[in-house]
Amino acid sequence: MRLILLGPPGAGKGTQATRLVEKHGIPQLSTGDMLRAAVKAGTPVGLQAKAVMEAGGLVSDEIVVGIIADRIKEADAHKGFILDGFPRTVAQAEALDVMLADADMKLDAIVELKVDENALMARIEKRAADTVAAGGTVRADDNPDAFKKRLDAYRIQTAPVSGYYAGRGMLKIVDGMAPIDDVTRAIDAALA
Repeated sequence: MRLILLGPPGAGKGTQATRLVEKHGIPQLSTGDMLRAAVKAGTPVGLQAKAVMEAGGLVSDEIVVGIIADRIKEADAHKGFILDGFPRTVAQAEALDVMLADADMKLDAIVELKVDENALMARIEKRAADTVAAGGTVRADDNPDAFKKRLDAYRIQTAPVSGYYAGRGMLKIVDGMAPIDDVTRAIDAALA
């Protein structure tokens, strides 16, 4: 099974990816983790990425797709994989299509966790307030201002990826606001 999980920050992609990994025995491929691993391993693409990152730049789509192409050739990904955090743009989705076609592979499903952004913001604000009230420090991910910026970036850059896959008849939409176990069951049903 080759799968993409889409949805804004806080939608529950990580939680659901973990459950899918356990159920299907396939790896969750996070672009950030793959970039760090490629740099550490000193692969040709990793060395390119390292040079860009050390210069303070953003790693190009070409480099990210190259890292994914290398990663999906590893033994644990032969039965499939879950892409989380990629593609972030329509250009990356198009590059992924080409890369998979070149590897004689195709995606089995694209699942989008639909959520109410206002409810997500309220959840983050409450979590931050509860943390402060308990005398703790608010994590960067739980800072409401930073979270709003991440949501805005998602809406501008990544939300169009849903339309790209919907237009190709590949998108499955699941209610990400449902209880966690219900979301898991809905994903399982969408993949069946």
